[in-house]
Amino acid sequence: MQIILVSRAGKMPKTLDLANQRLRWRVLGIGAAVALALASLGAGLAMAVASPRDRALAEIDTLHQQVKAQDKQLGDLREDAHRQLDALATKLGQLQAQATRLNALGERLAEVGKLDNGEFNFDQPPPVGGVEVTTGTSAYALPQTLDASIDQLASQFDTQQAQLSAMQSLLLNARIDSDLKPTGMPADGYISSYFGVRADPFDGLAARHTGLDIAVPYGSPVRTVAEGMVTYAGVRSGYGNVVEIDHGNGYRTRYAHNSKLLVHPGEHVRVGDEIAEAGSTGRSTGPHVHFEVWYNGRVVNPLAYVKNHR
Repeated sequence: MQIILVSRAGKMPKTLDLANQRLRWRVLGIGAAVALALASLGAGLAMAVASPRDRALAEIDTLHQQVKAQDKQLGDLREDAHRQLDALATKLGQLQAQATRLNALGERLAEVGKLDNGEFNFDQPPPVGGVEVTTGTSAYALPQTLDASIDQLASQFDTQQAQLSAMQSLLLNARIDSDLKPTGMPADGYISSYFGVRADPFDGLAARHTGLDIAVPYGSPVRTVAEGMVTYAGVRSGYGNVVEIDHGNGYRTRYAHNSKLLVHPGEHVRVGDEIAEAGSTGRSTGPHVHFEVWYNGRVVNPLAYVKNHR
């Protein structure tokens, strides 16, 4: 296909051959440039003609979209907060149940420990005092009812901790005092001779017996009746093989006529430790344990101690 261009000035006509690929690409490029220029001109005219009202409406529509997105985010946060509050309320219920169990445990401990009635009332806080120092308010506020429940529970836990600590101290002190006080029989047998004036087994004359004689088979274990420190383990005139233990608080015990000693001076012994084997050494008519209790440097009747229970 050919296009012939004729000039009015009488010049020679020009022929454009569209079959030429190079010429065809040039014509297409010129046409595209003209179309782009026309489109730009149309857009510019539209912006020039558009009113401020249309632009404001477009901006308002954009703001509506932003507000809608923020409202959705706020709704998500509110739902997440409700879930967290529900979980917190559930945990609070569990802690309150634990506090109830602690109260019951404390009351049982007070009963088992034979503490005075009313000394540990777990329904009332212990008397305290002191200057209050405020530290400001929390940056994160909880609902009023939930916040009050948490404060009440925290106060209850503080009260329980103080009371249980005091009870533990009293019970431990009571146990220590109990372990240091002579209690129970030093051997498994029967009392064959009591404390006080009796007929001497060798000459029949009246004589003062300073302890209890406990008849047992030869070699039976002899055990300490209280915690303490061995102060003597050896032979004493009339007592034969003897062990003496100082328990503190003014108490001292003596175990005599043993066939074998199992401890040495300076050794620490606890309640029920085997310290000797029963025998008939010293001034004795047969295998038994001669048991004495001394208090504040004076020998006392051991009967009340051996009949007591720890």
